[in-house]
Amino acid sequence: MKVYAPGKIILSGEHAVVHGQPALAMAVNRYATVTVTRELLPQILFDLSDIAHHSRLSFHSLKNLKARIKRKYHKFIRGEYSIREVLQKPFELAQFALSVFADSLSITIPHGVKIHLKSNIPIGCGMGSSAATILSVMQAIAMHLKIPVSAETLFALALEAENMQHGYSSGLDLRVALQGGCLYGRGESWQPRAVPTLPMYLVNTGIPQSSTGQCVTEVASFFKSSSLGTAFADVTQAMDIGLQQRSGQVIRDTIQANHRLLIQIGVVPDRVQQFITAIEVLGGAAKICGAGAIFGDQAGVVLVLLEDDTVFFNLCQRYGYAYSPLMGESRGVHVV
Repeated sequence: MKVYAPGKIILSGEHAVVHGQPALAMAVNRYATVTVTRELLPQILFDLSDIAHHSRLSFHSLKNLKARIKRKYHKFIRGEYSIREVLQKPFELAQFALSVFADSLSITIPHGVKIHLKSNIPIGCGMGSSAATILSVMQAIAMHLKIPVSAETLFALALEAENMQHGYSSGLDLRVALQGGCLYGRGESWQPRAVPTLPMYLVNTGIPQSSTGQCVTEVASFFKSSSLGTAFADVTQAMDIGLQQRSGQVIRDTIQANHRLLIQIGVVPDRVQQFITAIEVLGGAAKICGAGAIFGDQAGVVLVLLEDDTVFFNLCQRYGYAYSPLMGESRGVHVV
């Protein structure tokens, strides 16, 4: 039995959603996958193949790890730590997620377990890798122990874990990974939408040198002192209408408009702008899907809509960007 949790991209509204404006987000066919098997020794074996991490923890050590991370998070809340000091190693997220799940539900694991996690969701590129990791670990251990857990409870526990990674999680990544499909809304109000079926590609320009937090802080003034927030909202609403009407032209036009707004707030590096301009010359549309970058040449992942894939592949090779076809995923966390 394998538990899959999808990654996500924001079709429209990144940054603006932080300031109360609507966004469109879509689950995609990139997954964190977890299998849980029984171990003879009364320990928890973490096998995280993507980051080449293998460790054994006793149940007592797992509780201590949770307590230590929570203490660091409280220091972050008080302004004594940066959020990057809370979870200092990538593997700690999966370990903390398991500890939160077990402690909060007063679950006793009666035997040793091996948790094998692998993921093809790019890390640090705004695709919800943390949310997918947390949810897949929690759901997999629940399935292994045959413990029913409601979606609401799973969301609440996962949100606690994701705060350790992001400081103050909006919960959007978790909602998309839980529900799957496409969601439109803001805050606590999200409505399902049909998944677009246009030919889409995911282009990875590389992990940004600036963090999501740095980007959010840098661009905040644009939303406080200008009408850009309203402009982002108008584009997102127009894209939502295009999605409901299944209008490929409207979706392409609004992606181009969103891209220009992202340039205005300074999160699209020049090299990525040049790449997207070349896509538009070919008759397509493209935009970054995460926080972008306020310095450096790399901006995480770029969503590309384009019919002529042969020319597109040559363009990606010229820029040295990895690319792959992208599809929406109608399923949220699921078992295969």
